[in-house]
Amino acid sequence: MRPARWHLSNHDALVFPDSFKLKTAAEDFSVVPPFEIRSGAEQRVPFLFNSPHSGRHYPDRFLAMARLDRNAIRRSEDCYVDELFGGAVALGAPMLAANFPRAYLDVNREPWELDPRMFAEPVPSFCNIRSARVAGGLGTVPKLVGEGLEIYAGRLPLAEAVARIEAVYKPYHETLKRLLTRTHARFGFAVLIDCHSMPASIRVGDSGVRPDFIVGDRFGISASAALTETAIGLLIGMGYTVAHNKPYAGGFITEHYGRPVRHLHALQIEVNRGLYMNERTFQKSAGFDALADDLAQFSADLMAMPNHHFIDLPLAAE
Repeated sequence: MRPARWHLSNHDALVFPDSFKLKTAAEDFSVVPPFEIRSGAEQRVPFLFNSPHSGRHYPDRFLAMARLDRNAIRRSEDCYVDELFGGAVALGAPMLAANFPRAYLDVNREPWELDPRMFAEPVPSFCNIRSARVAGGLGTVPKLVGEGLEIYAGRLPLAEAVARIEAVYKPYHETLKRLLTRTHARFGFAVLIDCHSMPASIRVGDSGVRPDFIVGDRFGISASAALTETAIGLLIGMGYTVAHNKPYAGGFITEHYGRPVRHLHALQIEVNRGLYMNERTFQKSAGFDALADDLAQFSADLMAMPNHHFIDLPLAAE
């Protein structure tokens, strides 16, 4: 597997000499772990499911920093997505699921995608401060949730961001990388299904169609065409409306880990929240169980794809 593009070195320790004590962010998840691997006794398939935005443990220390109440701060949470795709675990595929909320830390970003306006001290020069995601308030440590709601009343200490990245972000990606490496070594290829949800208000195209699902493969870069086409076809066959790459083509995880020419495939799947929950009350709706059953069947059918769709690929430059 390709080495990760991010690495903390002694240089970082010099830049942040006090923050590496990591007492605060580590304590946020001293009782509830920041994330967990859900799996059966044995991994039976070369698939791995990932739910990085469905975490719903909001540490008291974090809530005390926020200006939003317990409901408003959940506006960017991918509610229950880990449960919706949970049927994949019984089929022999492990799932990596976040317990930390997206409003606290977004692991579907580069590790140092930080907005300098959020912090009391200047951010180091190696931070990516000009990405579209930072501009939109949705960096590694998010500034906003939902439709432009600011999380914090004032600026944060820079050490707070560093602590979250060190205590949660890095271990999360190290675990994801390890699971993919192990899967690839055992089966000869690995398929990562990155699971997300989207607001019911999302519309695509000139007609303003509301998609039930959006399948993202970074415009053909992160997964084999056969995987993408099969995923879309299966969902359409179940009666769902499916969009491809617009407006969500896949985030950092899909882009970073999807390397089809190396037999590493990553596909992002966005589920419309209107299918399974009330976005105002955060309660599951009557359609939840039926959708979960459909996604279990979808996962089983996807896993049944012949191996050659993931291995026998045309050579292409990365």
